[in-house]
Amino acid sequence: MISLDEALYLIRSTLDPVDKETIPLTRAHGRTLAVPVIAARTQPPFAASAMDGYAVRSASLTGQSVSLRLSGESAAGRASPAPVGIGVAFRISTGAPMPVGADQVVIQENCSREGDNIITAEPSRPGANIRKVGVDFSTGDRLLDAGRKLSAAGLSLVASAGLSDVFVCRQPAVGLLSTGDELVEIGQTAGPDQIINSLGPGLTALVRKWGGQPRYLGIARDDPEDVREKLMAGNGLDLLVTIGGASVGDHDHLRKEFAVLGGELVFEKIAIKPGKPTWFGRLGPIPVIGLPGNPVSAMVMARLCLKAAMDRLLGSESPVLFPSAKLGMDLPANGPRENLIRAHYDVVSGQIAPLVNQDSSALSALVASNALIRRPANAAAARAGEGVTFLPLDMQ
Repeated sequence: MISLDEALYLIRSTLDPVDKETIPLTRAHGRTLAVPVIAARTQPPFAASAMDGYAVRSASLTGQSVSLRLSGESAAGRASPAPVGIGVAFRISTGAPMPVGADQVVIQENCSREGDNIITAEPSRPGANIRKVGVDFSTGDRLLDAGRKLSAAGLSLVASAGLSDVFVCRQPAVGLLSTGDELVEIGQTAGPDQIINSLGPGLTALVRKWGGQPRYLGIARDDPEDVREKLMAGNGLDLLVTIGGASVGDHDHLRKEFAVLGGELVFEKIAIKPGKPTWFGRLGPIPVIGLPGNPVSAMVMARLCLKAAMDRLLGSESPVLFPSAKLGMDLPANGPRENLIRAHYDVVSGQIAPLVNQDSSALSALVASNALIRRPANAAAARAGEGVTFLPLDMQ
């Protein structure tokens, strides 16, 4: 067995990023950048008013009440060609280009109107209420790094930089293969000794959430030929994920048939609870992650191992972060394996407390938790108020 940190390192170091493709910005939400985004223009490209009001020369203002002649207007998309002189004001709207000669905007709330004049007691403040050229970014600036997922705000930033297409990582094709005679598909009637294949939709959703294209390969029955056939159906995938069948019982054929087909193990167990049976290897050019059959164990290890694999395939080197919090209750000493304890983290108090139900098959407890307390192997008992590290669960 190896540690969780070793397992994550081996997954990342074994995989290579997928190739890149160019797509329109309108289809790029949630996609991962393959190359940095470089600004093709300056934003804003002109000095602009930050407020509705009047563009003036700051030299016209004294801090005492003065009357300025209103002699022009600058609107968004329509700059005034006339210059602003001393004693003159131009009506200006937010985002409109500053007229030549003007170096201050007096907001309209600080002015009164008398015919064709405005009255204001504003002091002279050159640059007030003006957005300077390039205050956001300039041509050639690096705006977003490769490996970053494009959010809605990121799309707007790229668009403002003058780009209509982006280079993104191709969405990795991820095969999902369940195993076991005890499983039936969603919508089918389970026999008295069978259960629903609950992990299929959950893992499919996570693959999509993390940037991949899931391909469900069905359920491999506890038959060597069926297992072998289903494994061979993974040709062309960027990653194959199997669920269950990793034990050494008479009816567990997955690892045996993986070896028959020439599969090579990178590691076969992780010293962690839940998730000890998690394994990783290669079947020809295809990397394979073997998740445990217990639903909670599979989902927890997907959050760690599958997420690490997806990040690497998409060119992201994001480490797994374990922030700290104060325990809301005592914890007993830990055993020889690292333990990930389902817990609830309270953002307001900064405290974290384990749930009562830690059964590795209880999905209801996983849904009720929003964090996993990380307990090192052989950790001493911890008292309420002591600091612990935890993994936020983002499985929405």
